[in-house]
Amino acid sequence: MSHGTNGHRAPLRSPLAAPTILAAGLLLAVGAATALAQDRPEDRRRYVAPGTPVSDDPRRVPVAPGPTGPDGSIVLVGGRIFDGTGAAARPGTLVIERNRIRAVLAPGSKTWPAEARVIDVGGMTVLPGLIDLHTHLSYYMSGGFGPADEPQQLIADPIQGTLRGVERLRAYIASGITSVRDVGSHGDVAFRLKDWVRARRLPGPRVFAAGNLISARGGHAAGGLRPGSLLFGAVRVASGPEEWREAVREQYERGADFIKLTSHFTREEVAAAIAEAHALGLRVTVDAETFYTQWAVEAGADCIEHPLPRSEETIRLMATKGTCSVPTVVSYKYIFDTRGGYYGTMSRRFSFSHEANIEMVRKMKRAGVTIGVGTDLVGAWYRHLPAAYLTELKVLVAAGFTGPEALVAATGTNATIIDMADRLGTLEPGKLADVLVVRGKPDELLDDLTQVQWVIRDGEVVVDRGQIVGLQHLPLPEPGTAPARRSP
Repeated sequence: MSHGTNGHRAPLRSPLAAPTILAAGLLLAVGAATALAQDRPEDRRRYVAPGTPVSDDPRRVPVAPGPTGPDGSIVLVGGRIFDGTGAAARPGTLVIERNRIRAVLAPGSKTWPAEARVIDVGGMTVLPGLIDLHTHLSYYMSGGFGPADEPQQLIADPIQGTLRGVERLRAYIASGITSVRDVGSHGDVAFRLKDWVRARRLPGPRVFAAGNLISARGGHAAGGLRPGSLLFGAVRVASGPEEWREAVREQYERGADFIKLTSHFTREEVAAAIAEAHALGLRVTVDAETFYTQWAVEAGADCIEHPLPRSEETIRLMATKGTCSVPTVVSYKYIFDTRGGYYGTMSRRFSFSHEANIEMVRKMKRAGVTIGVGTDLVGAWYRHLPAAYLTELKVLVAAGFTGPEALVAATGTNATIIDMADRLGTLEPGKLADVLVVRGKPDELLDDLTQVQWVIRDGEVVVDRGQIVGLQHLPLPEPGTAPARRSP
């Protein structure tokens, strides 16, 4: 038997004929390799003493103690609280202190700091900030996915890619999306955007970044790579198990919060990459199809992207091993609506449709697979936000989710998938204050989710009455001078 860290057992198959000494030796070698595989990520938190401050990302790097977030408190009063835990929405008041949720109060209670900023959210619903699990912040504006807004020579330019990311971040945060998972971008763009948002130098959602996606020569996203091509600088091409391990280490060294792999790969390559990432404490998500999905799940993949074809056996195995799914059906719907089909790529050599994609989600839900929410809005499709995100939630409803279940998938479930459930995804005391306020009752009518009024990220109001709040310039005194006194 092979044992993963989650206790999953994978029985060895009996050979068809009596084993020779050589065959027995090979079986022992395979069994030893399987036993050494890291089937689930190493939990780095168990090595950190309780109460030790660590970074607000899956890496959990110890940081210096001290207050975090903006000074003061914010109180959202008079609205309905949809807390993302699965509980029904209820009247209540949310109290935020610095960058943490301090309390969820019953109506009428006023136990909050006297100097707090009080915002009347009557007629509105307060819910956790939405999370998008599939973004590409640096990607070119066209490539056949929307209007071409940039000269050809700037496709792979890292400066231009960073500016594209800045524009995308604005669209996400304005839509109530307070965290994004970047599953592959050019160079270090996503890491630098993450740093600037965290330092409050850019308005935008939290960024959880993979760095480059890892693929084989000719694999998905790796075909035709050359200087100036669409994804040059966004893909790390690797060949052989050791190179796949090295590619994982490279992304880890650069600051990856998780690892993204794409087919094609061999069984040995995907197993080596997943084992290496898990030993480093990082989760792995995989863009795969058909039998490659089965190989990835067998190797311990934590998540599978897209609604691409897979067998019933693979779906059952995903449920058994706890491998989640991020379907991204909306992006394929856009492809079918604008192009008529997915054409001209070696990594999509099969037939599929919008209806077939919804049926895939339906099958996974019936099997008990955990399903999250991501959009994969490549090109200029992010300009369709927030409607694009709403369309993805409606796909879940079409596949059998209730409206409230779809909202939980977008918040609490998504936080679990990115290994941030202890800090994000629900409105509970002690959690980070990433909060969305919308007019109406989105748990009863999903369309109300687009009526964004306020967005609070990390305890700071970044959208006020539907408008992004500009970063304020706070002038410092010149060297050798005392701070100027302000008139009362």
